[in-house]
Amino acid sequence: MFFDTRPISSDTLVPDDPALGLIAMSGPNDPAPSIRIAQGRIVELDGVAEANFDLIDEFIARRGLDLDVADEAMATADLDYALMLVDPGVPRRDCVRLAGGMSPAKLAHVLALMTPVELMSAMTKMRVRRTPSIQAHVTNRVDHPLLIAADAASAVALGFRELETTVPVLRDAPSNALALLVGSQVAGAGALTQCSVEERTELELGLRGLTTYAETVSVYGTEQVFVDGDDTPWSKAFLAACYASRGLKMRFTSGSGAECLMGAAEGRSMLYLESRCVALSRAAGAQGVQNGGIDGVSVTASVQDGMREVLAENLCVMLRDLESCAGNDTLMSFSDIRRTSHTLPLLLAGADFLFSGFGSIPAYDNAFGPSNFNAEDLDDYLVLQRDWGFEGGLRSRSDEDLLPLRRRAAEACRAVYDELGLAAFSDEDVEAVVVAHGSLDLPPLDPGLVPAAGDAIMARGITGLHVVDALAQRGFTIESERVLAMLRARLDGDHLQTAAIYDTEMRVLSNLTDPNDYSGPGSGYRISADRRDQIGRVRQERTHADLVAEQGPAAGCLRVANGRPARERPRPDEVVVGLSPAFAVTVWQTLGGCTVAEALRQVLAGLEEEGVASRVVRVRRSIDVGNIGWTAARLSGSGVGIGLQGKGTALIHRADLPVLANLELYSNAALVGPPLYRALGRNAARHARGATPEPVLLPESAEPFGPRYHARVVALVAEERRAVEPLDPIEVELTWP
Repeated sequence: MFFDTRPISSDTLVPDDPALGLIAMSGPNDPAPSIRIAQGRIVELDGVAEANFDLIDEFIARRGLDLDVADEAMATADLDYALMLVDPGVPRRDCVRLAGGMSPAKLAHVLALMTPVELMSAMTKMRVRRTPSIQAHVTNRVDHPLLIAADAASAVALGFRELETTVPVLRDAPSNALALLVGSQVAGAGALTQCSVEERTELELGLRGLTTYAETVSVYGTEQVFVDGDDTPWSKAFLAACYASRGLKMRFTSGSGAECLMGAAEGRSMLYLESRCVALSRAAGAQGVQNGGIDGVSVTASVQDGMREVLAENLCVMLRDLESCAGNDTLMSFSDIRRTSHTLPLLLAGADFLFSGFGSIPAYDNAFGPSNFNAEDLDDYLVLQRDWGFEGGLRSRSDEDLLPLRRRAAEACRAVYDELGLAAFSDEDVEAVVVAHGSLDLPPLDPGLVPAAGDAIMARGITGLHVVDALAQRGFTIESERVLAMLRARLDGDHLQTAAIYDTEMRVLSNLTDPNDYSGPGSGYRISADRRDQIGRVRQERTHADLVAEQGPAAGCLRVANGRPARERPRPDEVVVGLSPAFAVTVWQTLGGCTVAEALRQVLAGLEEEGVASRVVRVRRSIDVGNIGWTAARLSGSGVGIGLQGKGTALIHRADLPVLANLELYSNAALVGPPLYRALGRNAARHARGATPEPVLLPESAEPFGPRYHARVVALVAEERRAVEPLDPIEVELTWP
C-alpha cells in the first residue's frame, strides 16, 4: 500500500501497556498523592509508609521537600494549582513555593490535567532564566581534534552557549575535551564545554580544567535501575558535590522511557517516574536537569500522549526551580513532520536550554546518535526563529564570517598539540578542516594519533593552565586569555548559580542575575529590535532588488516598440495576444524559467500552426491577466484573445464572457514551459475557428510552489504595477534579437 511507504510507517507505535511502564501519564498503578508528617519527619510519601521506603522515597523524604509548606501544598486542589500555573497574574515564586512541598505523585497528577497549550503557557512563566539558550553537540566519527576545534568555533559563532562532545573510544576523551576547549574560545568568550564519558574520567577532566560543566550524571525513577547501575541517590549527590566544590557547573540527566528500556518501570507511568527523578535531583543539590525524553524519547514517543508527557516533564523541572535543559537531543522519528512537532512547542514556550544537544555537526558525525535537529536542519531552524519571532538562541552566519574563525580555531588547536608534544598536523590538515562539512571531507587520520594524545594528556598531568601557556607561547593571546578566564571563573563560582550561562562579555545570566519575570503579555523576555533584525537575516532572504535582479540575464531578449492605438478589426480569423504592462520592459523571465521572448514566440507559433492570424497589443491599464485577455478578445475579429503576463501566467478569453471568466487558464506559471505556451496558441486558434481544442494537462508535480515563487511573484507584480498607465491598449511591433 502507498501509505506503508511513508516515513511515519517506519516508526514503531504501541498501545498503552502499564505493566511494562508503557503509559505516558495517569497510569492505573501510579500512587495516590500523599505526605504525612510526624514530629517534623515525613513518615508517609505517596501512599508508602516510612518502613517501606525504597532508596528514592527515603532520599526525597529526607532532603527533597519543604516541610513548612507541605501541608498547604498537598491540600491545594490539583485543578486550582494547574490554574495558578497558567494564570499570568500569579507570580512564579508562588507556584515554586507550593511545588516545593508537593510529592512526586502530586506534581504528576497536576501536570496530567494540562493540555499542551496550557503546559506551554506555564513553561513561559516557570522557566528559571529569563533568556533562553541552546546547547550543541560537537563530535565527529574519528575524533579529529582540528575538526572539533573548528566546529566548536562555528557553533559559538552561531550562538550556542554550551558545547558537548563525546567519544566512541574512552582513550580519546582527553583529546576531545582539550580540542573543544580551545575551539570554543575562538569566536567569543564564555562558552561552557563538557566531554560526556564515564563519570570518573569526566570528573578528572573537569578537575584539570579541560571542561567547565557536566550533565551526564544519570538518575532514575526506580530503585532497581539504580542498583543495576551500582548507584544510589547518595552516590549521585556526592558526585554533584565533587563537581560543585571545584567550580564545575553540573546538572543531572533523567528522562522518561529509561526505566522501560531497562525493564524495571514497576508498572508506573513515565511522568510519575520522571517526577521522582526531578524531586531527587532537587534533593541532591543539582543545578538543573537534562530531561525531555533524552535517549528514551523514542519509547515515550511510541505511546499515546507521549509528546505531551515530554513537555510535562520539562515543566516539572521548572516547578522545582531547577535549570531545564529540555531534550530534543535524540532523533525521535523518521517523519520530519513528527520530529518538528516534538520540538516546536518547546521552542515557542521557551526553556533555559531549548536543546540539550542540537547536532551542530552533520548527523553522520554525531557520536551521540543523530539529534532531533542536526547541521542539515540549521537553516530550517533559523527560518523557524524568523517565522515565529521566538528566541531560539542562534543567528545566521555567512561563509565569510565562519571560514576565518574555523581557520583560527584549527591553527590554535594545531599550535597547542605541537607545543605540548601531543601530535603534529600539516598545513594540508588545516586547510581540509577549514572547508570541511564533516569528517568524510577529510583525509584519513592516523588511527593511533588521538588515543596516544589522550594517553599523554592523562599521563603527563596536562591541565587547562598548560593549554593557556601553549596558546600564549604560540601567539594566540586572545584565546589564551579567554581560556584563562574560564579557569578563573571557577574560583568565583558565579556560574554555579541556578541556570547560569555566560554571555560573550563573561557576564553571568542566571536565576539571580536574569530571573524570569514573565507576568503576561508585554512582560518577560522580549526580543529586542536589534535581535529581531539579526534573526531576520537568514541566508535565504532576498530583497526586492535581489528578486528583480534575477530578471537581469534575460533582459533585452525581445524588443517591443509602441505602435498605433489598438482598434477592433472585423477579420474573423484573427486572435489578439495581449501583453501585460511590464512584459519585456522590466520583466524578462517567466516563473517557469523561459524568457518572455520564448513564451510569446511559442504562443504565436501555435496560432500559426492552426492557420490563424495574430496581432499583439499591450494592455496598459491593468495587470490582471483576466482583464488583459478580455481586452484582447474584444479587439479580436474572432472574439478570442490571449492574455499573457510577464511572470508567465496566461489564459484564453472570449469577448462575450465576463471579465473574470475565461476559456482556459494556465495559472501555475511555474509549471508552464515552451510546449504548453505553443499548445495555448493552438487551442486559442481552435476556439477562434470553432474547432475542438486539445485537452491540456499541466505536468505532474507535488512541489509546494508557493514557498519558492510567491515572494518572486510579489516582486514581479510590483514591477507590473509600476508600469501601469491610464491609457488605452496599443499595438506593438516585435523585434527578435
